[in-house]
Amino acid sequence: MNKNSEIVLHVEDLGVSFGGLEAIAKIDISVARGEFIAILGPSGCGKSTLLNVLSGLLPPTRGTVSVEGRPMYRPESEAPHVGYVFQEHRLLPWRTVKQNLELVLASSKVPQDRWDDNIDNILETLHISRYKDSWPLRLSGGERQRVSIARALLVEPAYVMMDEPFSTLDELTARTLRQELIEIWQRTGTTIVFVTHSIREATFLADRIVILTRGPALVDDSYTVPIDRPRTYEDPRIGQIEAEIVERVLSVWEPEKK
Repeated sequence: MNKNSEIVLHVEDLGVSFGGLEAIAKIDISVARGEFIAILGPSGCGKSTLLNVLSGLLPPTRGTVSVEGRPMYRPESEAPHVGYVFQEHRLLPWRTVKQNLELVLASSKVPQDRWDDNIDNILETLHISRYKDSWPLRLSGGERQRVSIARALLVEPAYVMMDEPFSTLDELTARTLRQELIEIWQRTGTTIVFVTHSIREATFLADRIVILTRGPALVDDSYTVPIDRPRTYEDPRIGQIEAEIVERVLSVWEPEKK
């Protein structure tokens, strides 16, 4: 761990099955407060299933998930505040940006007299204050994803999960948002679990990359990115690490190509 030694998220011996079909075989992960980890794996390996477990939506078949030292899936446990940024923005088109964010606050413990200030602050942080009263469908794809990130950060979550949030954007917009995400992460100290199948994206963003096998998923490796921040997307070291990881995962993701 290269962040605060306090463990925010601890996953041990995690397995998930649907009937007789095993989606996740065994996953062990610990994430420190303020750490940015990327979970990297091939399509269909169980990444989205893992995020459903970490979000509190899908109890595992086996193993434990603890958030800030408290088991997530025990009846007496209070549901932790976690943020979730999806591939698609999932904003309600008949509500303004502000009204979409108010829905999140309404399900939280944030007092209503703080809502306006909290919304104004997070929109300013993401450089989208001017869109507060706009309808989502009048925004660009990048602007809608900024609102999605604002929604995830608004309730001061224990950690934020991101499921390939830039995969549907054009590359120029995606690069801009990756850089902005790093700046937001550094300012807020948020713990981020970022799922991707892009090795370059994972290398640019993360402190550490957790590499999963083909499904049913196992953790094949945990790789600490040896590049100081700030990073640039054109840094040749990112390309070198990408090539090293590609070589490393060829036999794991595509055994026939070994």
